[in-house]
Amino acid sequence: MDLTKFRRRPTCEVRIGPVTIGGDCPVAVQSMTNTDTNDTPGSVAQIERIDRAGGRIVRLTAQGRREGENLSNIVRTLRADGFDTAIVADIHFVPEVAAIAAQYVDKVRINPGNYRNEHGEFEALIEQCRKRGVALRIGVNHGSLAKRVFDRWGDTPEGMVVSAMEFLRICRERDFDQVVVSMKSSNTRVMVAAYRLLVEAMDAEGMRYPIHLGVTEAGNGLEGRVKSAVGIGALLADGIGDTIRVSLTEAPENEIPVAQLLVDHFASRPGVFEVRHPERYSPTEYRRRSHVTVPVIHSEPLEGFRILEAFSGNPTAELRAAILNLERPDEPVVVKRRYEDTSLEHVAVKAAADLGPLLLDGLADGLWIEAPALSEREIRDVELMILQAARVRFSHTEYIACPSCGRTLYDIERTLAEIKSRTSHLKNLRIGVMGCIVNGPGEMADADYGYVGAGPGRITLYKGREVIVRNIPQEEALDRLIALIRENGDWVDAPQPSAAAADFTKRGC
Repeated sequence: MDLTKFRRRPTCEVRIGPVTIGGDCPVAVQSMTNTDTNDTPGSVAQIERIDRAGGRIVRLTAQGRREGENLSNIVRTLRADGFDTAIVADIHFVPEVAAIAAQYVDKVRINPGNYRNEHGEFEALIEQCRKRGVALRIGVNHGSLAKRVFDRWGDTPEGMVVSAMEFLRICRERDFDQVVVSMKSSNTRVMVAAYRLLVEAMDAEGMRYPIHLGVTEAGNGLEGRVKSAVGIGALLADGIGDTIRVSLTEAPENEIPVAQLLVDHFASRPGVFEVRHPERYSPTEYRRRSHVTVPVIHSEPLEGFRILEAFSGNPTAELRAAILNLERPDEPVVVKRRYEDTSLEHVAVKAAADLGPLLLDGLADGLWIEAPALSEREIRDVELMILQAARVRFSHTEYIACPSCGRTLYDIERTLAEIKSRTSHLKNLRIGVMGCIVNGPGEMADADYGYVGAGPGRITLYKGREVIVRNIPQEEALDRLIALIRENGDWVDAPQPSAAAADFTKRGC
């Protein structure tokens, strides 16, 4: 990787209905419905809202034959309404459903961790897609690696790469290049490492498939936007990424403006920055440079820190070069950037994308955001959110919450809001709020507690990876979760965010 200049990684073009990604095409933004795929009017209406917001690629879950067949009605109704939105079917457990969906949609996404290929089902799917001009996404999820991969590699970035490469090699053997690949995790450090390792593995074998970026289960509100921007921004800064989804536990059309803001922010990254000591940086290995125990923010004492400020249009590369060129490689560093935006959301997303990667890579030890249009309290909240999203300092409850889809069997937006209202004041706690078991237990593996949909109106509670109580009525699940947290001594108060940050989603910013 060239550390000194932004350059998009070269990829082949993949056509997804009327949308082409890869090559010289702009980075495309997309989303996923959270309606029941059997509900044709509801699904079509939501797809049209996403399209009007600027999302030209929309994914729907197809967990069974009935849902797979109903994609035909959804696509037909959508086209009759005058929308040519690219439609993607999301397949997990049943290869037969992938074959059904491929008759109607523009792309099929499979999860190698769940998708059986015991009798050549994947090879047959490739041939079916080739005949209709349907694209494929090999979508690896950190939380759902196949048992044989997990047993050897664990839930690691390396295991994710092994899982993806098995299926990509089959695509290459079949001379099928209409393939997109993703490596998603709710842990930003795992997610970024997995994508970088994947790119290394693909480049070593001459593969140029486009990359789909996303942080899974990012949550909602300002925190969800910051967490997504840290992970996606780190890779866009590397020139990796041809299409992105910002996964928020909100109405899916809310994801599109955030994704487009990131795309526009990275559309042009000028400047070449000389690096004298590139050996000090390994993009796939996390290394803290200094001996600072707790990374700092600008409102805290900064004695003994070197403050490095970015002034160019490529702040991540500029600051990375400045850090790597320091004569004292372990000198504690605070990275600084000024933003003239008047929107809290815009400052938060841009700062997270620019400065978060330096914390994520272990290069920086502190953060200083200047934003004249924001209050000091708002800036402090954003700085703390970025530190937490980069997993270097935890100051408040973190929610690993899925954006929901047609598999979700309860109102996850309302439930997340209720859980936040009861637990957001707690310190150094991670709570997973998951719609179903497809990725739920795995993606929230590093959460302290988990709240996972087990069936219609039924919830399973976890402590870490251990099931504590299974399949209980939802109306009693939140109280049981609170009691579980109290019983384990984790009911500890943390400083509260500003009203602007806490109320972000409700105000519709």
